[in-house]
Amino acid sequence: MSIRALAAAVILPALLLAGAANGKPKPPKPALKLMMSPASTVPSADLVKYLQQKCPNVSITLDSKESDFMLEAGGWSGHYKFTVFRKGGDAVFATSTMLLSNAVKDVCRYVNANAPR
Repeated sequence: MSIRALAAAVILPALLLAGAANGKPKPPKPALKLMMSPASTVPSADLVKYLQQKCPNVSITLDSKESDFMLEAGGWSGHYKFTVFRKGGDAVFATSTMLLSNAVKDVCRYVNANAPR
C-alpha cells in the first residue's frame, strides 16, 4: 500500500467523523443552582470565578427553594474539602483537593452528571 493510499485510508474517515460530529450540536447543559452552606469557609466570590471558567451552567443562589444542591466548601490553599448535599439534606458527593479549581471541577462534574430531572 502506498503512503498516499495509507494516508487517505486514515485521514478520510477521521475527517468524515469530524464533519458528522460538527453537524449535530451538543444540547446545552441544564442550568443548575448551588446554595452555599452557612458552614462554608471558602468565599463565594472565589467559587463563582472558577464556576464561570469550568462550569458556566452552574451558578450560586441565596434562595434554598430555588437551589438544586447545597455546597459546603471548606479549607484553605492546599487543603480544600467540598461536600455536596441533595435537596432534603443527604450528602451525596465529597472531594478533597489541593487546588480550589480542581475542587470546583469535581463538583461541576458531579452536579452535571446527577442533575435533578
